[in-house]
Amino acid sequence: MPFELTVEPLTLLILALVAFVAGFIDAIAGGGGLLTTPALLTAGMPPHLVLGTNKLSSTFGSATAGFTYYKRKLFHPAQWRPALFATLLGALIGAVIAHYMPAEWLNKMLPVIVFACGIYLLFGGTPKAPLDADAPIKKTWQFPQGFTLGFYDGVAGPGTGAFWTVSTLLLYPIDLVRASGVARSMNFVSNIAALTVFIISGQVDYVVGLCMGLSVMVGAFFGARTAISGGSKFIRPVFITVVLALTVRLAWQHWFGQA
Repeated sequence: MPFELTVEPLTLLILALVAFVAGFIDAIAGGGGLLTTPALLTAGMPPHLVLGTNKLSSTFGSATAGFTYYKRKLFHPAQWRPALFATLLGALIGAVIAHYMPAEWLNKMLPVIVFACGIYLLFGGTPKAPLDADAPIKKTWQFPQGFTLGFYDGVAGPGTGAFWTVSTLLLYPIDLVRASGVARSMNFVSNIAALTVFIISGQVDYVVGLCMGLSVMVGAFFGARTAISGGSKFIRPVFITVVLALTVRLAWQHWFGQA
C-alpha cells in the first residue's frame, strides 16, 4: 500500500493514544492487541489490513520491550536458541496458511485457554526466582513450545504473550519477571516473521502502522521499565486483569458473534 493517509488526522491521533496504552500493557503482561485490533476495526480499516497493520505496530513494541529486558540481563538468547528458531519457523508457517486454515474451533477454545492462564496465576501463586538466575534452561520443551506459540501468533495472535508467560512459568524454573522477558522477546520473533508475510502479501497500512508503532514503542519502553522495577508483585495483578479482560473480549467475539 502506498504511503498515504487513509484515516482522518483526529482518528490517527486517537489510534496513537490507544497504541501507547497498548504498548505499556503489552510490555508488562501481553494483550495489547485487545486494544489495538478493535480500535483499527472501529476506525473503518478493511479487515484484511487490520492484522498486518497491527503486526507492524506491535513489532515496534515487542522489539522495545524485548531489548529492555535483554539490556537488564533478564533474557539470555543463548539459553533459548531452540525456542527462538522454532518460534520463527512456526510464525512463518502460521502466517502463510492463515487464510486457508479453518479456525472456528480454535476461536471457540481461545476464551477457555486464556481464562485458564489467569486462573493458574491467580491460584497457583508466583514461582520464586531460582538462586542462580543464570542457571541453564532445559531445552527439551523449547522447540514444541516455540513452534506451537509461533504458529498460533502467525495464524491468530490474541493472548500469545499470556500463553508464553504461563507456559514458561510451568515448564522452567524461572520467575515472573524473567518469564515476561521471554514472552516479550519471543513475541518479537513471531511478530517480525508474520509481518514479513503480511508485507509481501500487501496487507499493511504503513502510515497508520508506523504512527501506532512509534506510540507502542514509547509505551513499551515505560511499561517494561515499570515491570522490571515493580517485579512480580506489580506484574501479577496486571497480568491477571489483562487475561480476564481478554477472556471476556474473545468470548463476546467468538461465542456471541459480536465484533
